[in-house]
Amino acid sequence: MTNILAPVHPGEILREEYLVPLGMSAGALARKLNVPRTRIERLATEQASVTPDTALRLAKVFKTSPEFWMNMQASYDLKMEAMHLKDTLDKISEIDIASAA
Repeated sequence: MTNILAPVHPGEILREEYLVPLGMSAGALARKLNVPRTRIERLATEQASVTPDTALRLAKVFKTSPEFWMNMQASYDLKMEAMHLKDTLDKISEIDIASAA
């Protein structure tokens, strides 16, 4: 798996594509979402992951889908884990299903 771009945390997208252009603080968004301020602050500073609960709330407030937020998180998690496991994964040989039958 070759990655050209570094993994992008959903918090970066939240911060750079939503909060900054709207001139909105994490605290103001947290109030709109009815969640603790620290939840949005930690997400926006890339210290926490998007949970299903947060994805549903972000989708509602920004007129996106919960899958948009969850897919970003899953993609980030997979890319980060692939980097951590690179040496281990390189040692695993593939099985050719077509010739196994």
